[in-house]
Amino acid sequence: MDGERDRRAREGTEGKVASARQAVGEARRIVVKVGSSSLTTAAGGLDADRVDALVDVLAKFRAPGAGGAPREVVLVSSGAIAAGLAPLGLPRRPRDLARQQAAASVGQGLLVARYTASFARYGVRVGQVLLTSDDMSRRSHHRNASRTLDKLLAMGAFPIVNENDTVATDEIRFGDNDRLAALVAHLVRADLLVLLSDVDGVYDGDPSKPGTSRIAEVRSPADLADVEIGSAGKAGLGTGGMATKVEAARIAAAAGIPVVLTSAVHAADALAGGDTGTWFHPTGRRSADRLLWLQHASTPQGSLTLDDGAVRAVVQGRKSLLPAGIAAVEGEFGAGDPVELRDAAGRAVARGIVNFDAKEIPRLLGRSTRELARELGPAYEREVVHRDDLVLLHV
Repeated sequence: MDGERDRRAREGTEGKVASARQAVGEARRIVVKVGSSSLTTAAGGLDADRVDALVDVLAKFRAPGAGGAPREVVLVSSGAIAAGLAPLGLPRRPRDLARQQAAASVGQGLLVARYTASFARYGVRVGQVLLTSDDMSRRSHHRNASRTLDKLLAMGAFPIVNENDTVATDEIRFGDNDRLAALVAHLVRADLLVLLSDVDGVYDGDPSKPGTSRIAEVRSPADLADVEIGSAGKAGLGTGGMATKVEAARIAAAAGIPVVLTSAVHAADALAGGDTGTWFHPTGRRSADRLLWLQHASTPQGSLTLDDGAVRAVVQGRKSLLPAGIAAVEGEFGAGDPVELRDAAGRAVARGIVNFDAKEIPRLLGRSTRELARELGPAYEREVVHRDDLVLLHV
């Protein structure tokens, strides 16, 4: 009896996985992220054969079959810094920011030129979109990025997204574009996110050692609680590793987007719904795009310390932050910048877009908006951080 129950349970699990994989093949708008190690040689520089192999898969997936609806793909591609190493005579990825930016400046042009030539074999035009997290946490810039990507897709172009590494500072160490891919998937309302690397999924141990097995599906973060996730890969060309990919998958899944994590050589199988890689089930619902960027991509420019009443209002009551609840302000920031909201112990409880400059806030502390409006004018009868521009953090 026990053996029969185990067999039925195993078949039930396999059936659920098969159903989930079928949903992969039915996705109409997808975001694919590929890492540096899947596009370049070990010495640095683009591997034309690898790029062409990836483009072959994406172009064929994008083309509708007989009677099928057209499918849209956005590619988030790493590789700019790695592509610039060999042309600049750099033996390995540099550690200092200036040389990283120089390598990205040379490599980004080479990367897009290679994609342009490869997609031209299928009569497909390429559009380059360079993003920074700072841009995407600001409302107007966020709208512009969304409109640009939607228009590129509507016009039949193939968007290739990368971080603007030539000018980025903190963003250049943003997780090898994995987190960016999760946020772009949410931004374009994708049906699926596919993360491609040099490892064919998440394993329950070191995949190079015997006795370890691939984890076929992840239903919640608890499924990986006892799994040790590795960091950067062997090649040393990118900054990411399995840890950043799993974190990206969690971000996307929490936003209602299913994720397949596999190796670049299995890209065709992944897009066909085959049994490859690790499938992350959606764990949440889609939220406002801008708030997802605010939580996972923004860099706080300062902080506001809240009194106990304001912490309760923001965290438990989900209310806006008013001047009366602020006890202290730190940092140099302007209106529209992201800031951390901290409790009296210094713990970050939320992050939000502030409506005032740092220099203005000290004279607002502890005062009601009505009082401020009478003294300073109607422009001061407003929230310091509106609840619609605020996300709670795990504390």
